[in-house]
Parts: sequence; C-alpha cells; structure tokens
Amino acid sequence: MLPDISFLDAIAEAAAAETLPRFRMSVAVDNKQASGFDPVTEADRAAEKAIRELISERYPEHGILGEEHGDVGLDRDYVWVIDPIDGTRAFISGLPVWGTLVGLYHKGKAVMGMMDQPFTGERFIAKPGEAMVRRHGLNSGISTRKGVSLGQAIMMTTSPKIFSEALAPVYQRVEDQVQLARYGCDCYAYAMVASGHIDLVVEADLKPYDVGGLIPLVEQAGGVMTTWTGDSAEMGGTIVASGSAALHEEVLELLNRN
Repeated sequence: MLPDISFLDAIAEAAAAETLPRFRMSVAVDNKQASGFDPVTEADRAAEKAIRELISERYPEHGILGEEHGDVGLDRDYVWVIDPIDGTRAFISGLPVWGTLVGLYHKGKAVMGMMDQPFTGERFIAKPGEAMVRRHGLNSGISTRKGVSLGQAIMMTTSPKIFSEALAPVYQRVEDQVQLARYGCDCYAYAMVASGHIDLVVEADLKPYDVGGLIPLVEQAGGVMTTWTGDSAEMGGTIVASGSAALHEEVLELLNRN
C-alpha cells in the first residue's frame, strides 16, 4: 500500500526546516569532485538526514537510495529515492530554482514523487492518477501542454555544458528545432513541464536521485519521461521529459538519427 500524501508533506516540512534557514546565508561548500565542481553543503546533508529518519521510523521495511548518505536495501520492493537539494549550484547562488526531490519506487518503477520549493511556497506532488501543486496551502491539479510540435516547443536544460563531446551535437539537433531554449532551473524545469508552462527538458548524466521524484510528476500530469533511447528513466542517464507522446516521438527521432 502506498503512503498517504500527508507523509510526503511531513518529509517536505522536515527538509525545509534544514534548508530554508541556510538559504541565502553564508554556508560552507564542499566539492565532491576531484576535477570539476560538484558542490554539497551542510543543508544538503542535514535535509537528507531528516528525511531518512522519517522514512526509517515510518517504513523501516523500505529501502533508501540517497545522494549524500548512501544506500540501504535497494533490493526491497519499495525504495525511496532522495535528493535533498537538487540544484545545489542554484542554492549557493541564492537562486530559488532548487528543490527537495523525493520519489518512491515499487519494484523499480517510480510510483510517487515530490518536488518541494519551500522558498517560493510551491510543492509539486504526484501519486497514481493525480498530479498537483500546492501553493501556500491551496491545491491545484496540473497537466502538461498538448498539441505542441517541436517547432513550437519551449525547451530547457540545466546547461549545454552538461553534455559530453559526443552528446553535445546530438542535443544541438533538438535545440536547433525548438522555438525557445532556456538554461538553468534543474528540477524546477521538470515541474514546469508537468504544469504546462514549458514543453520539453533534455539532459544527460543524471543519477536516479535526480529523476526519481520527477518521473511521477511528469507522467501523472500527462507527459512522457524516458532516456534518449526511449527506455525507463528510473536509473537516470540521458533523459527526455516531454509534455506529450507526440512531441516525445519527435524528439527521440532526432536524438537517435544516424
């Protein structure tokens, strides 16, 4: 049996208690990458710890896949996938486009998800048959935008620099065809696809915790989210999120053209 949405609310509040007091404050930043820059802060670690404590207390039989504190029981039927701050670069830059991502996998399939942005007061939640946003206590259903061709689409990616030398020209085929391409926003971009404000996100080199909380949002809002080859997105990699199946097919055709 799936948890109630109220449990996702409890997770969001526990994480926000750790992230918000540190946002736009002077926080120490560690670099997790020997070459390059992959930042992590005390807020990331503290928020994930708070989330894991709630899950372990309420659902000790569930597994946990987390970005900052390791994995537990990944072979279990239910596994929580946690990114305490998706968009740490935005967080340390004072930009309110980061979010707390939590997804629940059942036998490898993402079935519930949440993206919480406590600074703007927006909480995007999805469960089977429902996708919604809660803004300052008011719930509204969300749905993707339909009937948009690639040439009419608004697309986002975190940065064109995330693509390898081999993938960059493949990605560029898509950017060259859309009406408008914008950069930034990390997880917030996927929430905008689910809400019908933009049509497409194309990214690469993503981990399970980057997508676990977002797949249900996009899918339950009426969109499609897969790898560039059309496979399941749950384990990350090269990712496409589209507002409609028709648009998704157009994008996959471009990405896989020889």
